[in-house]
Amino acid sequence: MECTVSWLGPEGPSGMSFVAETGSGHVVSMDGAPDGGGRNLAPRPMEMVLAGTGGCTAYDVVLILKRGRHDVRGCKVALKAERATSDPKVFTAIHFHFVVTGKALKPEIVERAVALSHEKYCSATAMLAKTSAITTSFEVVDG
Repeated sequence: MECTVSWLGPEGPSGMSFVAETGSGHVVSMDGAPDGGGRNLAPRPMEMVLAGTGGCTAYDVVLILKRGRHDVRGCKVALKAERATSDPKVFTAIHFHFVVTGKALKPEIVERAVALSHEKYCSATAMLAKTSAITTSFEVVDG
C-alpha cells in the first residue's frame, strides 16, 4: 500500500492544506484548524484516521453479515474519540456505535459481527487499540 501527501504550500488555499493521493488513485484533501494556521477547508488528518477506522469496521460488519446470508440493508457507525491532552495527542478512548438495518436481523448475529470485526479483522481498530480503550454498542433496525 502506498500514499503520497503533498503540502499545497504557502500560496495554497490555506497555509496548512495538504492533498493525499492513494495508491488506488484517489485524492483526499486535508486542512488544519484556524488556530494551527489552517482555514478549516477540509478534514483534519486525525479526523481522517478516525473516519478510516469507521470505514474499516463498517466494511467488516457488512461483509460478515452478507457472507452469513443475512439480509443487511444498511450500516452506520458513529465514532466518538478522546485524545491525549499533550503531544503526541493519540486517541485514548474510542466508542463505536453501530446502527445496522436489515430484514429479520437477530441482535446476537449483529453483536457477533461487530465483535469479529474488532477482535479479528479490522486492521485500523487493532492499531488504535494499542493506545485507545475501544468500546462498542449497537442497535438493529428492521427495514
